[in-house]
Amino acid sequence: MQAKIKHSLLTFLNIILGLIFIYSAYSKLYPIEPFELTFVELKIANWYTAPFIARFLISVEFFIGLMLISNLKVKFSSKLAIAVLFLFCIYLTAILMFQGNTGNCGCFGTRIIMTPLQALIKNILMIGLLLVIYFFHNGFDWNKSKYFILLNALSSLALPHILNYVELSYSEHYLVKKEDIYPLELDTLFKYAKIHQPPQELKKGKHIIAFMSLTCPHCRIAAKKMRLMKERNPNLPFYFVLNGEEADLQKFFNDTKATNIPYCMLLGKPFVYLAGLNLPSIYLVQNDTVISRVNYIALQQNEIEKWLNNTSSKTK
Repeated sequence: MQAKIKHSLLTFLNIILGLIFIYSAYSKLYPIEPFELTFVELKIANWYTAPFIARFLISVEFFIGLMLISNLKVKFSSKLAIAVLFLFCIYLTAILMFQGNTGNCGCFGTRIIMTPLQALIKNILMIGLLLVIYFFHNGFDWNKSKYFILLNALSSLALPHILNYVELSYSEHYLVKKEDIYPLELDTLFKYAKIHQPPQELKKGKHIIAFMSLTCPHCRIAAKKMRLMKERNPNLPFYFVLNGEEADLQKFFNDTKATNIPYCMLLGKPFVYLAGLNLPSIYLVQNDTVISRVNYIALQQNEIEKWLNNTSSKTK
């Protein structure tokens, strides 16, 4: 009886770990560009190869997840999962050493924000649980398991390309903005915006346009700062372009209380095209041209007002 209970608990644990791997893989797909950028930043890929490397690693996560859920070939799947998590731990340790414990590690894409340290702790805990699985769980026997493994491998390889196919021109051109001053493609915003239609006035004069994720903590800090500035000077031309699930919209405004700033929603690749990969993206825009990008920490009301009042600012 105790053996059956033990087997059931280990089977359940294997399924939970498998679901984590599958969710981790799926969450990296939308948007996939931040994950692609990682390999470019590490200088192990260029803009042409990064999309394929990113999708291959997502395939590996899908494969591991399905193998763990099936409870077949437990020794093999747990060893593969431990190896992948160990590599991630090395990467996260390097990030902590050279960049500090800041930003989103990207383990769950933009859906669950985790610092590198939080992700490292999570991976170590998962490795510990996988070691328990490896040493104490035999899984299930099935004489045709090799056919399942082959089908799993083929479907896992195909899935990322089916769900989010590679657009090389997008990766190369949309995510690389080499110019310090460049046109902001507002037609993309007007075409794909949801909830509210952006005002045509954004094409004329000076505006501060902030691209933010609804679940990004740094974006919420920026929104709070801009809300306070707007309260002190109602003439400040702030505008929010928000990305995320509509279900999180109310939570965002409950937290930031930035209801005094007009906004619209923009999803998927059009958002990444305009915002880039590092959020929040706060642009000083003049006549639909990005004059400068402002770090949310350095965002100061007096500097914004100086720029607005400066008639000699660069124009398009």
